[in-house]
Amino acid sequence: MPEVVQEDQAQSLGRKASYWRQALRRRVLNWFGAHARDLPWRRTSDPYRVWVSEVMLQQTQVATVVSYYERFVARFPNVETLARANEREVLKLWEGLGYYRRARQLHRTAKQVVENHGGEFPSDFESVLSLPGIGRYTAGAILSIAFDQRHPILEANTIRLLSRLVASREDPASSAGTNSLWRLAEDLLPRKKVGDFNQALMELGSEICSPRSPKCAECPVSNLCEVNRLGLQTEIPAAKTKTNYENVNEVAVVVWRGNRVLLRQCREDERWAGLWDFLRFGVSDSGNRRRTFIAKTVADWTGGFDRHHR
Repeated sequence: MPEVVQEDQAQSLGRKASYWRQALRRRVLNWFGAHARDLPWRRTSDPYRVWVSEVMLQQTQVATVVSYYERFVARFPNVETLARANEREVLKLWEGLGYYRRARQLHRTAKQVVENHGGEFPSDFESVLSLPGIGRYTAGAILSIAFDQRHPILEANTIRLLSRLVASREDPASSAGTNSLWRLAEDLLPRKKVGDFNQALMELGSEICSPRSPKCAECPVSNLCEVNRLGLQTEIPAAKTKTNYENVNEVAVVVWRGNRVLLRQCREDERWAGLWDFLRFGVSDSGNRRRTFIAKTVADWTGGFDRHHR
């Protein structure tokens, strides 16, 4: 008889888990249908445009990305035009968006798609994952949104949302914590409207399940959320380990002759690799020693240009 009781308990837990998943999917999709923001990349299922938007959205807020995205796809409407472009033009259109490595990888990927895939953005996970600058999250986002394939996603907003839904006390940045959340994200996927569901999770995390003061009263899944039941919103997810920053003092020197200004292209091993900048370097001294150091450094870089053309 004990075995029968245990089996009944297992079946009951399984039914509860199944109901919870079904209810969560339905409520999240219904909420998204009514509250989704009208964003330009949501008006298309073109994998090229989905890819461009996902790369731009990495570490950048939605409100900032909108105008950049619209200018970028107006100039480069498909992967072929991007592949043929000069890198300088690509970087110019990216100017101000930051993290310029993304733009260079976008350009490299466009060339690979044209050369290796006949200009058609690949639709299998391994091929997408092998492209420059594309990791598991970006590959899953592209394939689920553009092709409705069943791939989970995990980024800052969904990490916070999923951690709270199940009251996970694991460090989401740890290997074990990340793996657990990936499994949960995959387990929650519906059979259809996968792209909508993934976008809905991100939207819910961004607009409702915010890091501080989440709007639990407005959340469509509040009564399915373990953190809300326990009142642990300020404790879960676990706080990130603080990053130690090093302060660096730099100077930028503008050297000009007439109406011409001296610029240098940053090396590949430097910050802002490939971009053009004034003469810029770190300094540590102050007062006269700093001025002497700056003058000598500029003279070394310009071959005495600064002494003769002030």
